Amino acid sequence: MPAYTFRVNGRSVTVDSWDPDQPLLYVLRNDLGLHAAKYGCGLGQCGACTVLVDGRAVRSCTTPVRQAAGLAITTLEGLGTPETSDPIQAAFIAEQAAQCGYCTNGMIMATKALLSQTPHPTPTQVRQGLAGNICRCGTHTRIVSAVLRAAGSARGPRGSAGSPRERVGGGAHESLDEPGEESESLLMAVGAPRAGNR
Repeated sequence: MPAYTFRVNGRSVTVDSWDPDQPLLYVLRNDLGLHAAKYGCGLGQCGACTVLVDGRAVRSCTTPVRQAAGLAITTLEGLGTPETSDPIQAAFIAEQAAQCGYCTNGMIMATKALLSQTPHPTPTQVRQGLAGNICRCGTHTRIVSAVLRAAGSARGPRGSAGSPRERVGGGAHESLDEPGEESESLLMAVGAPRAGNR
C-alpha cells in the first residue's frame, strides 16, 4: 500500500492510503485524529474543510493525499498552545464570532492565510479574502470584526467609535461579554484549549 509522508502541525507523519486520490480531509480526520477541519460540501465550495498547505488556504476535501506528500500542513489544532491561543482564535472569542461553529475552522484558517499576505486589511479586503467561506448562520459581521481585531486594526474598546464592529456596519448583535454557555461553545468552535483539556 502506498505511503505518503508530510508534515502536520510541525511534526512529520507517514500515512498509508490504498487510494492516492483519497481526500486529505479523510486522512486528517480518520487517520490522524484531527477533527477541526469539517466535511461540509465535498466540492471545495463552502470552506469548512480549509487547512493551510505551505501557508496557503486549501480545501482539504478536494485535495488528494498524494498532493500533500512532502508539504507542510497546518490545521486549526496547530494554532496556539494550551497556555496561549493564537491571536486569531482570541479575536474570534472576543467578538463572539460564531453561532453553530461549523464554519469557524475554515474562517480562522482562511484568516490566517489572508493576514500572512495582507497584515492590515480593510473591511473590503477581509470580505474578499473570506468570500469563499460560507457561514450559514449569518455571523459575517462578527467574523469580519474578528479578523480586523486579529489584524490589530481595532481602535478603542468594543462598541466605541472606530471599533471593528462599528467600522463594518455591525451592532445588530447584542453583547455576549459575560462568560457563560455561549462562551464555552465558542471556545470549542475556535479550537481554543480550555482548562483541563490537554
